[in-house]
Amino acid sequence: MRYFYVLITLFIFCISSSFETNVDSKMVLKKPRVSPRDGAEPHVLLETRNRTSTPKHGKSSIAEDLTQFIQDISVDERDLNDFYSISISPTRLRRLGEYYTERQNELVTVFRSSWDELGVDGEVDWLLIRGYLKRQQDSLRSIWVQLKDLEPVLKSWAPPLVELCEQREEVIRFEAKDAAQALSDSGRAVDALASSIRAGDLKSTVSEFAAYRAVSAVEELQSHLTEWYGFYATYDPMFDWWVKQEWQQFPSKLSELVAAINEHLVGIKPGEDDAIVGQPVGRDGILADLQAEIIPYSPEELIKIGETEYDWCEKEMIKASQDLGYGKDWLKALEYVKTLHVEPGEQIYLVHELANEAVEYVTKHDMVTIPRIANETWRTTMMSPAAQKVNPFFLGGTLIQVSYPTNSMSYSDKMMIMRGNNRYFSRSTVFHEMNPGHHLQYYYISRYKTYRGMFTTPFWIEGNAFYWEMILWDRGFAATPEEKIGMLFWRMHRALRIIFSLKFHLNLMTPQECIDMLVEKGGHERATAEGEVRRSFNGDYSPLYQAGYMLGALQFYALRKEIVGRGSMTERAFHDAILKQNQMPIEMLRALLKGEHLNWDHKPSWKFYDGSHKDTKSHRG
Repeated sequence: MRYFYVLITLFIFCISSSFETNVDSKMVLKKPRVSPRDGAEPHVLLETRNRTSTPKHGKSSIAEDLTQFIQDISVDERDLNDFYSISISPTRLRRLGEYYTERQNELVTVFRSSWDELGVDGEVDWLLIRGYLKRQQDSLRSIWVQLKDLEPVLKSWAPPLVELCEQREEVIRFEAKDAAQALSDSGRAVDALASSIRAGDLKSTVSEFAAYRAVSAVEELQSHLTEWYGFYATYDPMFDWWVKQEWQQFPSKLSELVAAINEHLVGIKPGEDDAIVGQPVGRDGILADLQAEIIPYSPEELIKIGETEYDWCEKEMIKASQDLGYGKDWLKALEYVKTLHVEPGEQIYLVHELANEAVEYVTKHDMVTIPRIANETWRTTMMSPAAQKVNPFFLGGTLIQVSYPTNSMSYSDKMMIMRGNNRYFSRSTVFHEMNPGHHLQYYYISRYKTYRGMFTTPFWIEGNAFYWEMILWDRGFAATPEEKIGMLFWRMHRALRIIFSLKFHLNLMTPQECIDMLVEKGGHERATAEGEVRRSFNGDYSPLYQAGYMLGALQFYALRKEIVGRGSMTERAFHDAILKQNQMPIEMLRALLKGEHLNWDHKPSWKFYDGSHKDTKSHRG
């Protein structure tokens, strides 16, 4: 496997030398195509852009050039990822590393020297793209570490097949006999590896989460190989003569390998798909993510915030419980509210009723602009039973996906899902997912400052949607005890998300302990708690994603006090401005809305949390 380790050596060299391109071409899988633009010097790029852009008032603005620079990166990145699409390929990592380093150098050499000309908008954009490029480079290094963890599962058979797929992308001539040999050799290696896994030989060397990622890597490579075979088969007679027989058996070998990994390394038995697999990132990993999100708090401080918010929620729950006659046993009151669900077939109509209620309320109180198209074009779909195991509640954005039982579910599953999506839980979910929440966000971010879409963060997109739950609570949108319990359930849930997600990544809680916390302290159905934890840790979400809901909302809540509460903006103007600035860490949004200039070496500094839960008349709009 000399070839594989040569690739490893090359990648490490590229990382340490800022991805310099003067590498011996014999050491790489292939030489990627480089356009004239990619090889140009930064000052040439800027001069070309200045010549082709439309000048304003007789000269080009450096801030406009920076906007174009960000737009270029967004499109370049899409094209590079589309072309270098095999996630386990060292060639992909090297090419992306080269690109991010080139753009980072250009950002410093061209734009930082003109800092005084950027204005607040440009300063924010410069800091956003600098942070983005750094995060992408850090991500490549993280992926590299993850690939090292996958070596025991991939190195004996995958590299030659990755090379075949990459040669196909560039349509490089190859000998069909050599491709057949690669498939034959890899097939034998896959058989031997599967046998070794079934015998328990890799159990001590491959972690559960590495094995979980390995399954995805194998399935992804199988998809690329299927496309590779279809590209040449029947069109190239020599390819068919050499390769067809070897290929016929190969996909089943990979399927058997996946089954062996799942059963013996991940712990998912045949016919099961419910394993909760996660990998804590550790305190350093959380701190790095907090730095990228421009949040000046430690993980321990954030957990304390979550605990403080939970305590407030519990006190309010007790008040509502007492109003319903259940005394201080708010869990009994919560159980009563769960029974207030609609009958099968009625949930989709309830969703529309609740959506209209929310829009009418925020419109009546002049809280935000909801354009007609944003209100009339959202669609409703139903979530599959399999999807409900991961997302037991609604999902939304461009459309709303309703979570509700199907006739294929067991009685107990049907009841848990109906109880978890009762009328009063759904009331908050609908306006969080649609208007004025995610659906309205998507309307604006696809129309205003669209180049900032690449700076997406859960603290903005999820925090802003949950923030609406907080300010509508302050206004009295929850008038009855049942409505209060419905809103408090979600608020308590978001506080617990801060606690359990950060404690998991600090190695202080196991997935099972997270489930138990949601059931015992949040009043969740066990099935919905399992779905929540599975969703949180299966690798699709960043470590801070679940904490971002409430922490982002608290940032927006504090910013509202600073701006609307002091009379700098009306409530509607404030909410419209948030949406029109598009996505970004909230500390950057704060600088934009307050018109505060920033330094190029800006560090997180905004301490947004004071523990206050009382709105004031001055910022009710």
